Amino acid sequence: MSPDPLSLISENKRTLDQEFARVADICNGCRRCFNLCPSFDQMFIRIDDRTGEADSLAKKDQDDITDLCYYCKLCYNHCPYTPPHHFNLDFPRLMLLGKAERAKTHRPTFRDRILVDTDWVGRWGRRLAPLLNWANSVRAVRLLIHRWFGIHKDRILPKIATETFTEWRAKNQPPQSAPATKKVALFHTCYVNYNAPDIGKASVQVLEKNDIEVITPPQRCCGMPYFDVGDIESAREKARFNIRSLEEVIQAGYDIVAPMPTCSLMLKKEYPALLGDEARTVSEHTFDLCEYLMRLNSEGKLNKEFKNPIGKISYQIPCHLRDQNIGYKSRDLMKLIPGTTIDVIEKCSAHDGTWGIKTEYFDESMKTAKPLFRAIEEGNPDMVATDCPLAGMQILQGTGKEPLHPIQIVKKAYGL
Repeated sequence: MSPDPLSLISENKRTLDQEFARVADICNGCRRCFNLCPSFDQMFIRIDDRTGEADSLAKKDQDDITDLCYYCKLCYNHCPYTPPHHFNLDFPRLMLLGKAERAKTHRPTFRDRILVDTDWVGRWGRRLAPLLNWANSVRAVRLLIHRWFGIHKDRILPKIATETFTEWRAKNQPPQSAPATKKVALFHTCYVNYNAPDIGKASVQVLEKNDIEVITPPQRCCGMPYFDVGDIESAREKARFNIRSLEEVIQAGYDIVAPMPTCSLMLKKEYPALLGDEARTVSEHTFDLCEYLMRLNSEGKLNKEFKNPIGKISYQIPCHLRDQNIGYKSRDLMKLIPGTTIDVIEKCSAHDGTWGIKTEYFDESMKTAKPLFRAIEEGNPDMVATDCPLAGMQILQGTGKEPLHPIQIVKKAYGL
């Protein structure tokens, strides 16, 4: 049986309103997260505008604060009261539960239901890629989409690939050769498949450069987008499909690697929260792509025959990578390239994928990302990097600089 949604928050049996009041009171007394995201900003503003006490927050305040959370999870790692502290505070999961409880009585809008179904959007978008890419570039069309569908007219949207990553991979299988030293299954992710196949191609090329066999098992969206509308059951459905598929290849001796931090976070940490022991095997065998390559380096097996220096890189470390608590593996990997320096930027992009493109949150998204934009502009880099393509879209929106994934930079350094 699936865990009760309340177990995503804590083991106690408080109601949602009681848990929100408890957490708000603790956060009000601490305020360490005051500048992390719009949820905390609004919570403290509303408290201060009234009595100064958390019990002044009304139900509407609770709903508004929940809507402003885009599950970056920065606050969890910033918080001194997370488990095993007896306060047992988990603000992101509280926001997720709030969305799940509301979804029981208030069906998400058509726009929101479509946006989170990335598998469906990708399949149909692929068929209409030239038309949709053209439409996204036409101002009149964007104004209509803004008015009728609620996607902001100024938001840069990702292009849809005319050839998906899986289609490319089917045409580009490596020739038979001596047995590889290691084997990985690439959880390439729906975004890479439909929108950014170059990241998938670079992942395969770099892994094969290091004598690693790469397969791409059947997979669906990791399920994270469904958190935006509180659809926990759909997230579990996606998780179960992926777990069944990935467990088969794990039993055959493959590790799982993912180039997108949100997806590796889901496999590592969120699947166990959703499904308990059912997700343990996949969780224990999943690695972020650069984490895996640095593990190879620690074993003395990473190919370091880099041909091209890169120069100065401003590297934005994504929030969902920071939540994995694995250190700065992408930075460390790029630092191995001779003639390369890395400036790490620990600032949230506030894109989220669906939250930042909506008309009602676009301005808030851009405002929250200003420190990131400023750090990049002040750094004056030769190149910008981030592991998250959605953060990359936000960086392009705010600075005009188009980032690369670190694996694309490594591919460039190899001269592939």
